[in-house]
Amino acid sequence: MSNRGKALIEALLFASPRPIGVDVIREVTGMEPGDIGDIIQSLSEEYDSENRGFSLLEVAGGYQLRTRPDFADEVGMLFLARARRRFSRSSLETLSIIAYRQPVLRSEIEEIRGVDSGGVLKTLLSHRMIRILGRKEAPGRPILYGTTSEFLEYFSLRDLESLPTLQEVAELDTDIEIE
Repeated sequence: MSNRGKALIEALLFASPRPIGVDVIREVTGMEPGDIGDIIQSLSEEYDSENRGFSLLEVAGGYQLRTRPDFADEVGMLFLARARRRFSRSSLETLSIIAYRQPVLRSEIEEIRGVDSGGVLKTLLSHRMIRILGRKEAPGRPILYGTTSEFLEYFSLRDLESLPTLQEVAELDTDIEIE
């Protein structure tokens, strides 16, 4: 592993505002995927062993440099003016249904929630937390919804399998019923 290759991947990770995948790194650098994986592993171990203020995490199908949780309060103060978007309870309910049931129809979401969800879906689409996956082969060709990589990134999830199971969620709150 060359020092230049290691420095180059580190520069790409630093410059990218979003998680960056091995395929993108390969495309930009021309390096082999195995070499990229070795360098990413080496960088991650280096950051961890030196107790840096950041770590290298695998999120949303790629890799990203992120501030260590120990420094969240101080870094948060730095970005106070740029408040992190917050979602209403109805948005979080809808987002949860989509995350666990995708691909899902608006009618299925509304059946579970018991209320119209058009406005909430529009908000989640505008925040790029959900996307239209296509249309169901049924009368009226209704739209199917699913989550995005921004959803994974926002909730620091590697992939959808990283979501807690419905049983784990139910154990957190005894008022929740599992269907």
